[in-house]
Amino acid sequence: MTVNLTRIYTKLGDGGETHLGDMSRVPKTHPRIEAYGVVDELNAQLGLALAAGELPADQAQWLGHIQNDLFDVGADLSVPESGDGGRERLRVVPEQVAWLEERCDEVNATLAPLKSFVLPGGSRAAAHLHVCRTVCRRAERRALLVQDANPEVVRYLNRLSDLLFILSRAANAGGEEPLWQPGRFR
Repeated sequence: MTVNLTRIYTKLGDGGETHLGDMSRVPKTHPRIEAYGVVDELNAQLGLALAAGELPADQAQWLGHIQNDLFDVGADLSVPESGDGGRERLRVVPEQVAWLEERCDEVNATLAPLKSFVLPGGSRAAAHLHVCRTVCRRAERRALLVQDANPEVVRYLNRLSDLLFILSRAANAGGEEPLWQPGRFR
């Protein structure tokens, strides 16, 4: 599959509408646009987490893999099921979700059991990953508002937010994990 971008600005969106992947036009506030817009934001936040350079090499490689998958998620969201015109479209598949589950299990097996809710923060890497996790949860909520969305998209985003939480815990494993202490300052 080749993507060929020859011109970045087209002026076609100046009136507040944009094309979906099937070339239908919708308002830029359409739930489908909102959903893949938040996926794009998540991808940018992952880029920031990677640019900080504090993650182990294998986990940084995973995030690069995920960034590529997020373009698949956006492509999937950009074409309604009814708008594929009989053409094979790029859709998120169960194997992509399974890959995330394998990474979750691999990292979670190295962590101490949780004793309370985790406060976002700790190391800089953990803080970046917590921001990614919250943006991912928003993307998931937006994807749920898309009529006829591929259910694998929601599963992928749900599992990805789990992995980001687990990776944030791993980023704090060498130090003190900030935990919620209910009622501590009452």
